[in-house]
Amino acid sequence: MANKTVAKRQKLSFRIEPAQKALKPRNPLVVPARLRVAGPHKKSGSAVRQQERRKLLNTLFHRPEEE
Repeated sequence: MANKTVAKRQKLSFRIEPAQKALKPRNPLVVPARLRVAGPHKKSGSAVRQQERRKLLNTLFHRPEEE
């Protein structure tokens, strides 16, 4: 019984009473902005290096480019 894990024990849970509300209201524009799908606008350095390496290997071994 000396080998108890946290999974077997009762989990701690904190209850927030109604009197303990957040001090400021949440910003309504943050959630849509974080959920919006937007990615990087240019390739990363490693992606550019990998692409250049693939081009070099394709030219060395005379493989047709797949684009």
